[in-house]
Amino acid sequence: MLAHAGERAVLLVAPTGAGKTLAGFLPSLIDLASGGREGLHTLYVSPLKALAADIRRNLLAPVEELGLPVRVEDRTGDTPQAARRRQRAEPPHILLTTPESLALLLSHEDAPHLFAGLQRVVVDEIHALAESKRGDQLFLLLSRLEALAPGFRRVGLSATVEDPEAMGRCLAPAPRDATIVRAPSGAEPDLSMMSRRPPPWAGGAALHAIPEVLDLVRAHRCTLVFHNTRAQAELFFHHLWMQNDEGLPIAIHHGSLAREQRQAVEAAMQRGELRAVVCTGTLDMGLDWGEVDLVIQMGAPKYVKRLVQRIGRANHRAGGRSRAVLVPAHRFEVIECVCAIEAAREGDLDGQTRGPGPLDVLCQHILIRACSGPFAADDLYAEVRTAGPYRDLPRADFDACLDFCATGGYALRAYDRWRRLVEHDGLWRLRDPRSARRIRMNLGTIEDKGTLKVRLRGSQAPLGEVEEYFASTLSPGDTFLIGGQIVRFESLREASVEVSRRRDREPRVPAFGGGKFPTSVALTRRILGLIEDRSAWVRLPRHTAEWLDLQARISRLPAWDRLLIETFPAEGRWHAALWGFAGWNAHQTLGLLLTRRMEAEGLDPLGFVATDHALLISGLRPVEAPARLLEPEGLRDGFEGWLAGNAVMKRTFRGVATIAGLIERQMPGLRRTGRQATFSSDILYDTLQRYDPGHLLLRVTREEAQRGLVDWGRIEEMLARVGPRIDHVRLTRVPPLAAPLLLERGRVPVEGRGRERLAEEAAARLLEEAGLDAL
Repeated sequence: MLAHAGERAVLLVAPTGAGKTLAGFLPSLIDLASGGREGLHTLYVSPLKALAADIRRNLLAPVEELGLPVRVEDRTGDTPQAARRRQRAEPPHILLTTPESLALLLSHEDAPHLFAGLQRVVVDEIHALAESKRGDQLFLLLSRLEALAPGFRRVGLSATVEDPEAMGRCLAPAPRDATIVRAPSGAEPDLSMMSRRPPPWAGGAALHAIPEVLDLVRAHRCTLVFHNTRAQAELFFHHLWMQNDEGLPIAIHHGSLAREQRQAVEAAMQRGELRAVVCTGTLDMGLDWGEVDLVIQMGAPKYVKRLVQRIGRANHRAGGRSRAVLVPAHRFEVIECVCAIEAAREGDLDGQTRGPGPLDVLCQHILIRACSGPFAADDLYAEVRTAGPYRDLPRADFDACLDFCATGGYALRAYDRWRRLVEHDGLWRLRDPRSARRIRMNLGTIEDKGTLKVRLRGSQAPLGEVEEYFASTLSPGDTFLIGGQIVRFESLREASVEVSRRRDREPRVPAFGGGKFPTSVALTRRILGLIEDRSAWVRLPRHTAEWLDLQARISRLPAWDRLLIETFPAEGRWHAALWGFAGWNAHQTLGLLLTRRMEAEGLDPLGFVATDHALLISGLRPVEAPARLLEPEGLRDGFEGWLAGNAVMKRTFRGVATIAGLIERQMPGLRRTGRQATFSSDILYDTLQRYDPGHLLLRVTREEAQRGLVDWGRIEEMLARVGPRIDHVRLTRVPPLAAPLLLERGRVPVEGRGRERLAEEAAARLLEEAGLDAL
């Protein structure tokens, strides 16, 4: 890194445990070693507050050992107010922070003084930031820093960047590109799949593997047991603890637990007191856990990048060989796990191509800039275009964002609360300087999903939190899991969920929250390539290869450039299995669209179930011409009509409007509940739809809804790659690949003529049994 210390932007790609964080700081420590320097020299930005605190501990060790005259401090949401004020007046040489805290610092009038001497910015785990709007905001903040401290050096650090050149373009000030530095790959990880016995045909919790997991825990110092969702982690931990007859010290860690509980688990790990931690993405990144020598990934990882990141948690040290075991939750995940292991060994990382910088984040940035003082529109536009994701920003989009910040848009310009900026003598400024406080209170791009604290009755200490929608489904007496323990819902009191402890063996409500992650496009292509290549089946367990062989003999195998649709009778119904391999979100959306079309054509659909790989629709009549239902034009028309009146749009609008500053999460002396914010956003959404359908935020909402929850892009990608090549196989029995779909939970019912017909038939049978049918 010293050889590249003078370059404007450097992206260091190095394996976990190789020392890349200290390497990123080395030029700064050399600059500061001679002493005599005051003011902020280096800014370190990480995605996690805990990571900033951990880096401070690790950085202070060499600073103190060498006696360097260097002050190192962290500044996050946990930093006391008095320390924050002192840091602005007397900044340390090295400041460790997060994108949100950096936004706050740049919103103050003294930002030019604070950052005037800045020499270097180190962005850790840059891949994790760049995958969300937090990254877009950070790159905008770097463009602001460039105006305050021209020519400062930028360093990005990551172990899992699938496209370093694209990441380098985001990091560097446009139109420059970053220099890519690749460290040696290090020791090849020890990767394997648990295959002592075949997994079940369906299900997602992988509870079948608990005995084997306990064996692995006994054989290692400390094991991280990763799950993709909080719900799966809670359920698995509960059953793991019940079978932990030896009383091995095992804990759980995820983002919905109380901060105090998470910190207690982290401290116990650092002291070497835990044998295993069941966890989610909260332990994916950066922190040095020392004693961890095994990672277990429960269920398929869905993304190779996620797997590689998690593998690196084991033996997190230079030269250490990481060990990881993948545990497929069901039969199809055996194929996915094999492909993920092969991709990880080859370093073939996946990722999603991000589009241009989102405009709701730009609106917030304009408000941040206004808080710090007046600005000229031309100057800010030129500044923003130096941020990688916004280098091609059209002037019309910038002006639309500026107009929104100034007036709220056409339908809202009559309301004072949204008229926040005013132009005077060619400079834009806050219309009311007092509004700066409210703007600062609502900075950030992390979506507030509306959560409620969970507290034991009679206690103020929180156990954790659950989403409001989940709390609204609970009735007194319902039991659910949180922090690995079963609690009984008692009441909602003072905006918190009041519970009592229970000793039940099973919760009535299996788990709170959670969600599904779609398998990446790159990993999906590997899966289909393995399925199509019979000669490659030797890499699969025998039971899985025999399953595929049976499928090929009875029906057909799915292929990347063809769409297999199987129709067959079972359980007194007709079923259509569509092997789209487009991901759970896309198949869920496609299920809603196709059943609506089937209802219109009189096919009496009853419901559907979606997985990452397939969609299974059940009904009372067979689908004779599935290709007609999949005509792109008809699907697009149906999608447009469905989306316009769908709750997904309002949910997405709430997030967009909150980031853009139209809706305030917090106000002086008051924090709004998620329900209050939802009510306000629904009113605003309906108002804009009626009176200003071309409003900027509605446009952003529409684009996000299509990319996010409904994943329309994956549907269009599927239709484009298969074209007219649709293989409709009519069967008289359940095909082997589709059989597990009939066992999947989470079937979505369809209300329509089919259910009415079933009800009529049931009523007729009842009348006949009662001898009333002839009366």
